[in-house]
Amino acid sequence: MPKRTSLKDAKRIERADDVDDYVQDKRESWRATAAKARRRQRRYSKRMIDEITRLAQDDALSDNEYDDEDHNQK
Repeated sequence: MPKRTSLKDAKRIERADDVDDYVQDKRESWRATAAKARRRQRRYSKRMIDEITRLAQDDALSDNEYDDEDHNQK
């Protein structure tokens, strides 16, 4: 049984198109209906996209801090 994709794996995703390739539901076959499996998949994809957004914002903030330090040294 494949492991459920962790939100920590968001660091490995470089393009938004790749989200569907990385997100896996290990209990997909256990869901009561196919509709519930699709709904769960959509929710998890949304959480993954939110995590990617948060990581991008954190990187942008840390890059700005380095830029500010370099600017202050001149």
